[in-house]
Amino acid sequence: MTFLYYLNKFKIRRKAISTYIQRYMNMSKRALGIFACLLAIMTSFAQERKVENRPYTDLRQFHFGVFIGTHLQDMEFLNVGPQLLEQEDGTYLEKIVSCDQDRWDPGFNVGVLGELRLNTYFQFRIAPAMYFGNRHITFYNHSAEHHQEEHQDLKTAYVTSAFDLIFAAPRFNNHRPYLIAGLNPVINLSGRDNDFLKLKRYDLFAEIGLGCDFYLPFFKLRPELKFMYGLTNSLDTDHANHLKNREMLMYTNSVSKTRAKIIALTFYFE
Repeated sequence: MTFLYYLNKFKIRRKAISTYIQRYMNMSKRALGIFACLLAIMTSFAQERKVENRPYTDLRQFHFGVFIGTHLQDMEFLNVGPQLLEQEDGTYLEKIVSCDQDRWDPGFNVGVLGELRLNTYFQFRIAPAMYFGNRHITFYNHSAEHHQEEHQDLKTAYVTSAFDLIFAAPRFNNHRPYLIAGLNPVINLSGRDNDFLKLKRYDLFAEIGLGCDFYLPFFKLRPELKFMYGLTNSLDTDHANHLKNREMLMYTNSVSKTRAKIIALTFYFE
């Protein structure tokens, strides 16, 4: 190994670490800002008893609803580092390519829900939904004479069905905060054979979040913030075997594992 190889490897790791730190700082700021807004709304209500809207709505054994929301998508990539590529003359050439999603990309989601009342504090919710989004992927070719970049818009269309357990505090006046935790299996309907990267058809997310019920005169409004993290490697590792353009291989093979992440702000109407 040459000194130049170790220097390039150090630069890649330093850049990746700084990128992740900056990304998570931005993510934390957004999440804290949304949480602060929810907290401000909740604490703005006077602590004196008021006339309750829809006082018996939580006593229903089972009910339906609809929801719409927005979300941010991100991907964690495990880069393989240096790789040897076979040339047409039978020789091997070392390439160093790294991959990263350089921003949180927005999307939107819509769906329906069915909720079962277990007792005063716990409910079980099933929420089929569609998540539409796009991930902007950047490949950095560090072995080129001049620094080169390739880009890919990795579009996603997820069919999901979340299974969540809800723990709610006692209702006070016309609001009721709660916490959720659950699992969300998804089916990915997108993916093209001529892209650098392709995702698997199936994935599984763990999700945790918080929200608050607001009891309005004619319906219940429920804003909710939740974090979703992929539990499996969502990368289609067999995709490289189906590429027709062999020049794309160094970009496709630069990643060995991916995990999807989503931050979703959703508004439920029940």
